[in-house]
Amino acid sequence: MKDNTTGLLMVYTGEGKGKTTAALGTALRAWGQGMRVLVLQFIKGGWHTGEQNAIKKMGDGLELRQVGDGFIDFNDEEALEKQKLLAKEGLETLRQAIISDQYQMVVLDEINYAISYGLVDKEEVLDIIATKPAKMHMILTGRNAPKEIIEKADTVTKMEKIKHHYSEGIKAQKGIEF
Repeated sequence: MKDNTTGLLMVYTGEGKGKTTAALGTALRAWGQGMRVLVLQFIKGGWHTGEQNAIKKMGDGLELRQVGDGFIDFNDEEALEKQKLLAKEGLETLRQAIISDQYQMVVLDEINYAISYGLVDKEEVLDIIATKPAKMHMILTGRNAPKEIIEKADTVTKMEKIKHHYSEGIKAQKGIEF
């Protein structure tokens, strides 16, 4: 049985809202317990978010880096290639964070999207997961979590969409979605 010093692999997936919010809540809890936390946001980028503002105000120990370029236009080959390059750079940032041994938790926000959209290779992500230090916690978010990642995870939560305001024509709200 794993003890309370074992780093966990956690996944927040599903069609419902709250995957990033759950991961950031866990990151905040870890930071509050004195852990150093790195949040890498794949896909997200190109706009300023409330979580960026909050983390700046918190000071040291909780870092957020956007390693994406925002929404993906699959019809724009040049933009898609840029997203792939940024996602690969994000994986390299992750590798360096693991090697540095300075973080007790790493959040890979929307990495499951990056995998399902073909921005990064699933096997490469699995290989990186396998290299995480035994005491490091790692959280992966995004819809369409691959079954191989789900099988490796210690905790998997699937967010179920019952109802969402966007379906009613209400756009993303400041402080709610960003």
